[in-house]
Amino acid sequence: MSRRTPHFAEPLHVGRPNIGDRERLLERFIDLLDRRWLTNDGPYLQEFEQRLAEYLGVRHCVAVCNATIGLELAIRALDMTGEVIVPSFTFPATAHALAWLGVTPVFADVDPTTHTLDPAAVERLVTPRTTGILGVHVWGRSCDIAGLDDVAERHGLKVLYDAAHALGCTQRGQMLGNFGDAEVFSFHATKFVNAAEGGAITTNDDELAARLRRMRAFGLERGEVCDVGTNAKMNELSAAMGLTSLESVNDFIARNRTNLAAYERALAGIPGVKLLSPPPFEQSNCQYVVVEVEARDAGQTRDQLVAKLHEENVLAKKYFSPGCHRMEPYRAAHEATGRRLPHTDRLCDRLLQLPTGTAVDESMIASIGTILGNLAIGRRRAA
Repeated sequence: MSRRTPHFAEPLHVGRPNIGDRERLLERFIDLLDRRWLTNDGPYLQEFEQRLAEYLGVRHCVAVCNATIGLELAIRALDMTGEVIVPSFTFPATAHALAWLGVTPVFADVDPTTHTLDPAAVERLVTPRTTGILGVHVWGRSCDIAGLDDVAERHGLKVLYDAAHALGCTQRGQMLGNFGDAEVFSFHATKFVNAAEGGAITTNDDELAARLRRMRAFGLERGEVCDVGTNAKMNELSAAMGLTSLESVNDFIARNRTNLAAYERALAGIPGVKLLSPPPFEQSNCQYVVVEVEARDAGQTRDQLVAKLHEENVLAKKYFSPGCHRMEPYRAAHEATGRRLPHTDRLCDRLLQLPTGTAVDESMIASIGTILGNLAIGRRRAA
């Protein structure tokens, strides 16, 4: 028996890269090749850092080769040791950055509405070994910054934010990137503004910025080794890509908003399928189209829906699944504590992410809505 033809001839990926002005990008590539300045604090890196700092309204931007290394640099520069409290509801790189440096990630539950770190849950986990809090702005929704700051101030803790999802998003009208001791952004190819591969650390602390710049280049300053460092530099090709992409940031956000509105229309009325909306009164990059599945109403689980979407070449993702506390190498240590993370477990079983960005148009989104509607309604009729 022949295999059924999927709805889409080509796979629709989550996070397919946006490409900015190709001609401008190629001009920059030719220029940097002619200069023969490919890395080591080149002119495109410097311009990218300056433009990004201006966009975010932050004093310092330190570009790095990727966001995971950025987290590691920031953790070390902030002298985080012992235990650091972190959400389990995040990509594993957040926890890995701590563990790689010999710091124990202590997993806290999240707020069930915002999906970000719950300050009350953090408070309960503070011990004499705790040196910091590592929050994650999930889906571009900011953490409860005031609540986490309050916990940190009372216990003398450092605060670092993983802002990989949050470029161009605000908290009370101020761009994320300005909070905590530092924040780390990702410019991986899957991010709506990308450098193919890259990251950046932002801070308003002059001394911390200087230390980060030394640490990303082997601890060197003016030719002398002044600190323990590594090679975390962003190269010129990535910086040129990041700069070109950043120049199209408003266009990319506008496309994401158009797509989100199309999904709102396409998914309206489908039982058991709820589209997450950006927080009201805040600026959002609308980079993530996230759906919560209520199996009882949809007639099937999130995992079943994802499997059916994949059959149609819609490569939806189960974000995040499982939570970090249920992954090795963290599962056994977390289970030994006897702590439960009910909100995290619930979200990890119910959420899926759908394709968006410049590779997706409104007709594709309408088709995805039709597929989901047919799956949900058809399953309910069969039941």
